[in-house]
Amino acid sequence: MRNNNRAGLIVKKLKAFLPENKTSLNYRDPFELLTATILSAQSTDQTANRVCVDIFKKYKGITGIAEANLREFQKDIYPSGFYRLKARNIIAAANIILKRFKGRVPRGMDELLSLPGVGRKTANIILSSVFKTSEGIAVDTHVTRVSRRLGLSSNTDPAKIEQDLMRAVPREYWLEFNYLLVNFGRAVCRARHPLCGICPIRELCRFAERYP
Repeated sequence: MRNNNRAGLIVKKLKAFLPENKTSLNYRDPFELLTATILSAQSTDQTANRVCVDIFKKYKGITGIAEANLREFQKDIYPSGFYRLKARNIIAAANIILKRFKGRVPRGMDELLSLPGVGRKTANIILSSVFKTSEGIAVDTHVTRVSRRLGLSSNTDPAKIEQDLMRAVPREYWLEFNYLLVNFGRAVCRARHPLCGICPIRELCRFAERYP
């Protein structure tokens, strides 16, 4: 079976198994999602959500973040880890959005990538979740693990995995592919002790026999 046919069948089976698929990050507007996604790097979505509740009570929107005191903001986001770098990037991104993009998070991949702390994963999540556009597929640890187990990519570098997935996955599924694999990776195809016995795509997995 050709890889794009396998990928399409995988998506259909996973959608039937996990019908609700969206980011687990909480947000009310594009900037809150951008902030939450930066905070979730090398952390968890749950931690990012908790931190965002506090900072967006304290700081009012993009302007409040842009005017934040760096040291104080670092303390505010400390639980997310790598707080010094994340604080600098979030405050700098807020200022750039205000000055260069008139206070609105940009809708294009190149413009998003020009913001500090925003890589392709973050940009793809914003584009797919907020603007419902697909210029790529966000690759995180769950997508890396599951796509390799399914034989959709043999690479370990996220940029190369994304290119493999963009070739293998029909474009009509790009918007939801990250969320499907993330939710499936958390629920079934776990890093340790995957639940292959209840896996709806076991027959499509090239490595299932390694995980009895």
